[in-house]
Amino acid sequence: MNTADRVGNNHGRSGGDLARRVRARRLALGLSRDEVAERARLDPSYVDRIENAPVALTGGALMRLAGALDQPQRPAGAGPAALHPVFETMDDDECRRLIEPGGVGRVAFQLVGRLNVVPVNFGMHDGAVVFRTSATTALGRYGSGAVSFEIDRLDEGMHQGWSVLVSGTARQADPEKTEQLREAMDVDPWAGGDREVYIVIEPEQVSGRRVRAW
Repeated sequence: MNTADRVGNNHGRSGGDLARRVRARRLALGLSRDEVAERARLDPSYVDRIENAPVALTGGALMRLAGALDQPQRPAGAGPAALHPVFETMDDDECRRLIEPGGVGRVAFQLVGRLNVVPVNFGMHDGAVVFRTSATTALGRYGSGAVSFEIDRLDEGMHQGWSVLVSGTARQADPEKTEQLREAMDVDPWAGGDREVYIVIEPEQVSGRRVRAW
């Protein structure tokens, strides 16, 4: 393995978004193409093609490549920063646009004098954050009150990301509202189980920040 293979030289390379992400992830892990190929049970020349030219991967090859480049014990965002990062504040409209698709966020609230932070699957409905929980959870017992809700996205391959903070009041939906939400949206908690209590957060303040690589 030579130095260029490990540290990389991206000048003149193309291949699209997949190529950039594979190359960036491999370099972040300090792996050579031969090492990635061995892990993924692929030919080294094929890994080289993936990093330098558009390639139509089979589902099996893509899964093996993803497994070879995965390091689940490594915390998200632990990679190096961009060479010249740009930090900026996002306006209300951009923040709402980013969280509109829903996903996974973290809700922070106080219960019995202690701060709790819980990850939840959420969706957006009429500008409000909506998620489901069980009546027996801390969120289910919380009822109505002030909360903060944080959503972020990190792209380690591109060394950039964003974070949105929603501050507002959470309340449990009444039976009529619950039925409306059940018909209007699909929020499926990964935790499973009986989670038929709908929590609605009406935003009072929305703010966000972004870090760009250029």
